[in-house]
Amino acid sequence: MFEGYIKFIPLSIRYRLVAFYILPGCYFTIFEPLTVYAAKLIFLQPVKQTPMVKIGEIELGEFPLLLAPMEDVTDPPFRHVCKMFGADMVYTEFISSEGLIRDAGKSVKKLDFDNFERPVGIQIFGHDIQSMVRAAQYAETANPDLIDINYGCPVKKVVAKGAGSGILNDIPKMVKMTEAVVKAVKLPVTVKTRLGYDDSRKDIVEIAERLQDVGIKAITIHGRTRTQRYNVPADWTLIGEVKNNPAMYIPVFGNGDVNTPETAKNFKDRFGVDGIMIGRAVYGNPWIFSQIKHYLLKGEILPPPPVEERVKISIIHLQRSVIWKGERRAVLEIRKHWAGYFKNYPGFKPFKIKLMNASTLQEIKDILNEIEKFYTSVL
Repeated sequence: MFEGYIKFIPLSIRYRLVAFYILPGCYFTIFEPLTVYAAKLIFLQPVKQTPMVKIGEIELGEFPLLLAPMEDVTDPPFRHVCKMFGADMVYTEFISSEGLIRDAGKSVKKLDFDNFERPVGIQIFGHDIQSMVRAAQYAETANPDLIDINYGCPVKKVVAKGAGSGILNDIPKMVKMTEAVVKAVKLPVTVKTRLGYDDSRKDIVEIAERLQDVGIKAITIHGRTRTQRYNVPADWTLIGEVKNNPAMYIPVFGNGDVNTPETAKNFKDRFGVDGIMIGRAVYGNPWIFSQIKHYLLKGEILPPPPVEERVKISIIHLQRSVIWKGERRAVLEIRKHWAGYFKNYPGFKPFKIKLMNASTLQEIKDILNEIEKFYTSVL
């Protein structure tokens, strides 16, 4: 499948392409049906000697694109697909510290990842310092590349316990908890947080400095407060202030409303961040990583993949989900991605209804084949 592309690639870039596929433990091989489109987008790009963004000793490239940790979204099957399209760093779904130290099945299962996903961070959250320390040590035994602390979740039941962005009400405790986790593990520790708790307490410039002082190796900032949740446009102004603060020397990543290659470039150019974390825009849209990279490199907007590649992506995602979580749960949880996988397809609603009502892997495969045949003939 690749021969037609590889022979036109300069030798130095071929080495990069081949190296990607022969890494030990990688499941993505040149025989997977998606690879033609993925290779076009990711690997037909020159290898440049440019300054690396690093988290500790983890090299992430010149301007890394990170996959945001999202509950019931960024599980191993979806992370795998995002890595296929060039995500530079991925994170587990956030894991309850209390659940982890009590060996709760759901929490422990979230520690799963494979080597293809590396570098990968395990994200934990909680309100009790000792529980967070123990959870970080537990997570470290899974051998991720780093531990990330969630200080950004705005969900009411999390905030009510003083966890997630709820801890923005108590900055001294936030600093103390972070320091305790940093000291408890050997891996790099990073933080994801928000601008502040509300409009009257946008303390992120001070917070970032204080967390850096106690040893974190990078910070990701979502451009909203806790009370804003996702109800207003993200404000990157303070993210830029953190990045341009002369006292800051760790990587600063921005997050919020990155949904197109153009917005990614705008945020990069205006605010000078070291990289971008992409969240909700990846739903059913894992190729956004490749599209952003191509736009940053060449200034061109790439077309989305054709219907046959969308179908292949969907099947890879679903099949890996069935293996990891079982058929019933996989079929239910992939439903949130269908609108994204076939976004802007005219007349898609009847197919979407079928997909949403399907209850088995084979049913979905049959419907996806219908979709491919239909849109191949009309688009």
